[in-house]
Amino acid sequence: MLSDLKICIVGLGYIGLPSAALLANRGYYVQGVDISAEVVDTINQGDIHIIEPDLDLFVHSAVHSGHLSASLQPEPADIFILAVPTPFHDGFVPNIDYVLNATRAIAPVVKTGDLVILESTSPVGTTEKVAETLREDGVDTSAIYIAHCPERVLPGHIMRELVENDRIVGGITPEASENVAAFYRTFVTGEVLVTDARTAEMAKLTENSFRDVNIAFANELSLLSDKFGIDVWELIRLANRHPRVNILQPGTGVGGHCIAVDPWFIVHEGGDDARLIRSGREVNTRKTEWVVEKIKSLVSGFREQYGREPVVACMGLAFKPNIDDLRESPALWVFQQLISSGIQPLAVEPNLKEHASITLTPWKDAVGEADIVVYLVAHREFEKLEVAGQVLDFCGVTQA
Repeated sequence: MLSDLKICIVGLGYIGLPSAALLANRGYYVQGVDISAEVVDTINQGDIHIIEPDLDLFVHSAVHSGHLSASLQPEPADIFILAVPTPFHDGFVPNIDYVLNATRAIAPVVKTGDLVILESTSPVGTTEKVAETLREDGVDTSAIYIAHCPERVLPGHIMRELVENDRIVGGITPEASENVAAFYRTFVTGEVLVTDARTAEMAKLTENSFRDVNIAFANELSLLSDKFGIDVWELIRLANRHPRVNILQPGTGVGGHCIAVDPWFIVHEGGDDARLIRSGREVNTRKTEWVVEKIKSLVSGFREQYGREPVVACMGLAFKPNIDDLRESPALWVFQQLISSGIQPLAVEPNLKEHASITLTPWKDAVGEADIVVYLVAHREFEKLEVAGQVLDFCGVTQA
């Protein structure tokens, strides 16, 4: 019976909270754990601290049914899911401190027969380190089931994709793989694929590195097209008429908690054998730097022509269209670099009501005031706008 099982999810961010709310609405009793007292209080009131379609309804229903609660410390459960960040240190060195701290937090309450699942995207070998950390803290890991099941969802579609997408489960042992896979099959309608922990870890890194390299190809085409005086959008449309060519669209760069980060996990461990993956990362980083240079050049030309500072509107701060997520956002980095260079652009992000350190300008006001409109993110609000000032479109929104 689902009602007899309790789940503890550590980390109530963009993956942990949707997962907790979904499972609670499926009949499980779920305890969500977070280090932020503000996050815990917000969830216990039935509210949310992040924007994701339908998430508010799921959380409100789960909390008021009594199936979801949040706290600062883990309690005994049958299934533990670690959904904490895995950023990197300076020099693109993977940082799994959050994973290991979460592991130490659950160690005192893990018991025989429990499932311990790492969902955080992690460098190869991290699941083994979870097992090692539990052993160091006195847990008999031969009596529990430890596995990695990386999240594979798209922001803006998380509640649907948590259920519909195929999942990969890789256990420390074959028994762990099968037991954890059986749990996911209780709520996932996609196929649950079983492998070992290292392959599951590498699979997620491979998926995002594939995307990064393909985006890098499009971004490099945009740099070359600018140099050759070619419209890159027309170029890609024409090239994609070939039946076996499907070039992605260029943009301001690559952001988010996965695609901009995960390839470095492979590069760090793979060294000189990860040349193409490293090159893709470098091209996408270079594209964002190039965007800053193009804006600064247009601003300089405006000053010379009109003898005053132009009003520049940065349209979009999120890392991709139609979400509020600023993690590793190239658009946000561009905005910050313009500030550092002495330009005072208007910040436009229609998916945010406010920001702790940035004054946001409504998009209609920004377009009306701006001498230079810079499209950094292709939010739906920006399509087919009538703009009086000069336009720089780095994301193809004017092509819609």
